[in-house]
Amino acid sequence: MFIREQPVKVIDVDTTYIVRICGQERVDRTWEAWLEFHPIDTGKPILGTDQETSQPNRVALEYWADGLEPIYLEGALARAQGRLL
Repeated sequence: MFIREQPVKVIDVDTTYIVRICGQERVDRTWEAWLEFHPIDTGKPILGTDQETSQPNRVALEYWADGLEPIYLEGALARAQGRLL
């Protein structure tokens, strides 16, 4: 489920990515989230991370997303490299 789009774009060599935070509620009612990197050039693949966080509820998940800094997003992109969605 799409949670939000980050206002900061991430650039890697010759590709600029829009970062989307996605999450879902688990059976135990906690939430997990991952990041998706959507290239501006739609001819390139979308990349995604494994689970980046686990939060007790959606409000906490959105609070976590508010605190993501560009350096974190760069590291998440590095983790997502090689994982096509």
